[in-house]
Amino acid sequence: MTDFSKTREFFDLPKGVIYLDGNSLGPLPRNAVDRMRHVMEREWGAQLIRAWNQSDWITLPARVGARIGRLIGAPKDSVTTGDTLTIKVYQALAAALSLRPDRRKIVSDNGNFPTDLYMAEGLIRTLGRDHELVIAEPEAVADAIDEETAVVLLTHVDYRTGQMHDMEAVTRRAHAAGALMIWDLAHSAGAVPVDLSGCGADFAVGCTYKYLNSGPGGPAFIYVKPALQETVEPALSGWMGHAKPFAFDLEYRAAEGIERMRVGTPPVLHLSVLDAALDIWDEVAIDDLRRCSVELCERFIAGVEAACPQLELASPRNAAERGSQISFRFSQGYAAMQALIDRGVIGDFRAPDIIRFGFAPLYVTAEDVDKAIVILDMVINQRVYEEARYQTRLAVT
Repeated sequence: MTDFSKTREFFDLPKGVIYLDGNSLGPLPRNAVDRMRHVMEREWGAQLIRAWNQSDWITLPARVGARIGRLIGAPKDSVTTGDTLTIKVYQALAAALSLRPDRRKIVSDNGNFPTDLYMAEGLIRTLGRDHELVIAEPEAVADAIDEETAVVLLTHVDYRTGQMHDMEAVTRRAHAAGALMIWDLAHSAGAVPVDLSGCGADFAVGCTYKYLNSGPGGPAFIYVKPALQETVEPALSGWMGHAKPFAFDLEYRAAEGIERMRVGTPPVLHLSVLDAALDIWDEVAIDDLRRCSVELCERFIAGVEAACPQLELASPRNAAERGSQISFRFSQGYAAMQALIDRGVIGDFRAPDIIRFGFAPLYVTAEDVDKAIVILDMVINQRVYEEARYQTRLAVT
């Protein structure tokens, strides 16, 4: 059993802050500062370009990918890292569509993060082959999948409400219809147990700056089922995905396995921070973390509903149906969240009316939850959010 009273020491959290926004940006791991300094001074600074070999920068995407793979139930040599989540969504969707050339339907839902849908729309325009993006309600996804479906593209945990799809059931439904399955794990990796291999997922992608704490703009990851790796055609045929990048051939030849899903030069500095952030998972069992996060979420729901009945629970009440976040609807949600942040409780707002709170047991405690409830009670019931300073929306909400 993981002792989460000790894991909080792994992070550099500001004093007086209750941080409930790790589902948007994780806090700074203390060891990341030393790792960055080492890479900058001892590797980049002292070794210069020699560090690609001497410090083995070239294999960093695969080494970090393997560490993430352990958290998402991925087999060996099936995950690589680099680029952004947006790029990885494009890669996975393009690869999946190329494997189903006679089908034109892409199924998603309105709980998917908008950038995934934007990338699907852009790819459809680029291909110009009359593909159709069907966006269903989360509960109606299974009914939208049929024999015309090429790909099902879903975010495992809804970024707004925390509603969580049954990964195994949806994947099984997609496969029964002859479609391929892509999961976006942005709000799942490092938050809930995931078993890509066990459920038979074909592709998965995810960012690392949320529950994996790699920092703003941290590199993304992509998973491809081993059985598909040698048949996948990379839509973005970058030189790092070439079979022999330093032969500098003028024609592209895809590398073997997951390496073909690499694109450009890896972001060494940021990958090194991610590598350092992943150290904590050598001490943490994901099942223990999940049990603790459910306890924290249940405690928060009970406390908020007792203190603030005017807030409407937007997340599923059943813990098995949600990720590691709790959302409430409130007509003055943006202003209320600004008032909370001003008082040291950091969550976030999602339009049009959702106030959202993430619960990462690595650094969030039951005491934090109780204090946050007291402050939320005051902000809502004393109508603090009505103050003029909380009415103007900032660029990032």
